[in-house]
Amino acid sequence: MPTVLVIEDDAAIRRGLLDALESSGYETLWAADGRAGLEVVGRASFDLLLLDLVLPHIDGFAVLAKLRETRATTPVIILSAMGAEADRVKGLNLGADDYMVKPFGARELLARVNAVLRRSPERPQEIEELVFAGGVVDFGRCEVRHGDGTREPLSEREGAVLRYLAAHRGRALSREEMLRRVWRLPASRSATRTIDMHVANLRAKLRDNPAQPQVILTVRGKGYALALPPLFP
Repeated sequence: MPTVLVIEDDAAIRRGLLDALESSGYETLWAADGRAGLEVVGRASFDLLLLDLVLPHIDGFAVLAKLRETRATTPVIILSAMGAEADRVKGLNLGADDYMVKPFGARELLARVNAVLRRSPERPQEIEELVFAGGVVDFGRCEVRHGDGTREPLSEREGAVLRYLAAHRGRALSREEMLRRVWRLPASRSATRTIDMHVANLRAKLRDNPAQPQVILTVRGKGYALALPPLFP
């Protein structure tokens, strides 16, 4: 099930949100103020953010603006007692996917969460092909087609890794995150080497020079990232 991060300073409201999500099968993370919330955003993997606006230290608008610098497509639902049109417009213009005015019921919250996750652009299965400098990756056929007409088959797991990288293009993904999201496994030292092996295989099939990669980039101290345009026409 997806993981939902809740940033809410009111302990009773936060506990109610977490209980509702967990009873519906979601994994949860939480923070009680904006500063702690940004720390979680920087180190954790999650599929959706539920964000209060009035927070200690750093307000929700600032958290959302900072999030969008590194996670352009992570869905966000604002939960706020600030129901004025100007506040709703500001939140949506900053990149929120939905805006709920407190108070609201658990059933409505879960319906909104489900709806936003269904249309989230982060869902890797929605990506059918990836165009790169040397050709095209066809995820439906699970193959790489090079400009010279040659083709390289991808294993199911190689395709899943590349699809996940493509769904988060430009963001550094840790090996631990890829293990959790692609393999559905907890991280371990031996398991993370599996990621390196699959990236090496993908680079070979993409003809991406491992000494100076231009497609799958190594991000020192973090993991891997799929290069942003203009490397891709």
